[in-house]
Amino acid sequence: MLLATTPSVTRFSLLLLLLAGFGVTLLLVPHPEPTALPDLADRMGRLAPVAGVLGGALLLVALVPRTFITLASGAIFGALEGAAYALGAALLAAAIGFTVGRVLGREFVAERVRGRLARLDRWFTRQSVLGVVTVRLLPISGFGLVSYGYGTTGARVLPFLVGSVIASAPTAFGYAAVGAAVTSPGEINWFAAAPASLGFIASAVLLARWWRAERRLRRPLR
Repeated sequence: MLLATTPSVTRFSLLLLLLAGFGVTLLLVPHPEPTALPDLADRMGRLAPVAGVLGGALLLVALVPRTFITLASGAIFGALEGAAYALGAALLAAAIGFTVGRVLGREFVAERVRGRLARLDRWFTRQSVLGVVTVRLLPISGFGLVSYGYGTTGARVLPFLVGSVIASAPTAFGYAAVGAAVTSPGEINWFAAAPASLGFIASAVLLARWWRAERRLRRPLR
């Protein structure tokens, strides 16, 4: 059955078209060579950090994988600065994606969620920072898609942004160190992999806690 043309349907259709356009663009646009990235910082001069954060955010909004952005940031700026700029880009991209999803998709979703979907929407609405971190660490979708998706739910913006940064931090330092090592061979060591390992450990712990909380909610009252 075709949906009636209403403002919420029109906005949600625009959101889907936007995401589809980003997906097609990712398939068609060629990727830059990693060895050419360090020259970008020299060309941009003092504006390089600002351009790195803004450019990284826009690429994340356009559904470019965060792993690539963080590796590129490390290759351009070095391990520590690259990780910091990648986190700044992640925060800005999360805010943009959430806002776009909220404006274009929230009304459509709110009008149509029923049953289990309504329960899931309420879960997002009452979600804390820990809940956002849990979802961010799950290998279910890319960074940009999760941001858009959260905007269509009743989630609150502040826990979402804080949780997004916390969840991005462990792998940001690990991948930035790897990216820096691409242009400076021999500098990478086992400590570079430690943050990423902590991310996997945190993911397992948070998933276990979420599963126990869900079981408690489902347990009937006596």
